[in-house]
Amino acid sequence: MPDTIGLYIHIPFCEKKCLYCDFYSACLHEKVYSDYLTALIREIKAWGSKVESRVDTIYLGGGTPSVLKSDIILILSAVRESFNVTTDAEITAECNPNCSFEFLESAKKAGVNRLSFGIQSGSDEKLKLLGRRHTVSMAKAAVKKAREIGFDNISLDIMIALPESDCKSLQEDINFICGLNPEHISAYILKIEQNTAFYSMRERLKLPGEDDTAVQYLTVCKELKRNGFEHYEISNFARKGKISRHNLKYWRCDEYLGIGPSAHSFLLGKRFYYPRDIKGFINGNEPIPDGVGGDRLERIMLGLRLSEGVNINFFSGDITEKAKELQKAGFIKLKDGRISLTDEGMLVSNSIITELIYENL
Repeated sequence: MPDTIGLYIHIPFCEKKCLYCDFYSACLHEKVYSDYLTALIREIKAWGSKVESRVDTIYLGGGTPSVLKSDIILILSAVRESFNVTTDAEITAECNPNCSFEFLESAKKAGVNRLSFGIQSGSDEKLKLLGRRHTVSMAKAAVKKAREIGFDNISLDIMIALPESDCKSLQEDINFICGLNPEHISAYILKIEQNTAFYSMRERLKLPGEDDTAVQYLTVCKELKRNGFEHYEISNFARKGKISRHNLKYWRCDEYLGIGPSAHSFLLGKRFYYPRDIKGFINGNEPIPDGVGGDRLERIMLGLRLSEGVNINFFSGDITEKAKELQKAGFIKLKDGRISLTDEGMLVSNSIITELIYENL
């Protein structure tokens, strides 16, 4: 058993599904919500009796954790009663910008010390197009209230390559997000996933082409660096000392436990997950085994998502020629015995990682 692990808790409820979202969630229903809360606390206690590792990061994701309101106190109390939570644990809660101030106050009281707001855009028109329920003014008010309550570690999401977007509209979004002075920014390229409303609308959406999307991504990288953010992972940027400790666990193959429908875990070298089924979770369905994890190739694949890259010794074969070729093309950097991707390399990370691993089979 590792000394420390991360804990992920899934809150699978939304007031309304966003048009692009493929994360597992269901519409908020009072009876199902109450039964889910009971089942969640049951699972937290059950796992707490089996896991000896200390918990040094906790992440409440969704869905929409801010629908919990004051019940977040109940959940995190159960976590502390069941697990050995370190005194300096990073505790993150995702929030919609239209969340109640009751939730923000309850989150602070519960010990949450990091908030992640799904802002996405600084344009009311774009927010409406995405099916978001908040407005620009709501986003400003939520961040302002969080600061007043005492939160000093706030992450904001921004989406790239939105329908009808270009570098001008993207720059406006960047200016808006940076103007809210967050400690962390997650920047995601919009992907049209199956089983989303956008998928059925895909032929009508005026999406940027591949080249324009690349320009938008590189613009975000350049502008956020100019505003003092470190580009530490393909989609994540942070001010000094504010990198997401929980998310780092995923990329470094550190161990973590996920509780809730669709939540994945990596514990004692094994991967497993709960099915995407709220009723099944309530009824006590067991997690499904998903093989072993943390082998050499997986560590290379995940580690190359980070700006710190991976030690060249992770590769068992000689990749010198391929690495030099990719470095000359501007896709990777070789420094101090480590390989890492450039911004341009991160843009096409899957193909670059595949090329490096193919050379190492």
